[in-house]
Amino acid sequence: MCLYLPYFYDMLLIAVLVPWLSFFLRLRPLRGIICLLLQLTLIGWLPAAIWAVADLQEKRAQRRSRRMIRAVRFANA
Repeated sequence: MCLYLPYFYDMLLIAVLVPWLSFFLRLRPLRGIICLLLQLTLIGWLPAAIWAVADLQEKRAQRRSRRMIRAVRFANA
């Protein structure tokens, strides 16, 4: 788990400062383009940053859930 923490904090910083880039780095180009269009307006920058951070948190929770399910299946086998 410690291996993911530096990556997570780097991605969190990118998601706050350059939200559209965080989507492209996580291989979600359509969301990246939409986020870039949203970020082009000064008012849209804050919602774009919140969206990028929320999406990053969701991806991290999904990864954790998959690991837990895999561990339970392995323990029951």
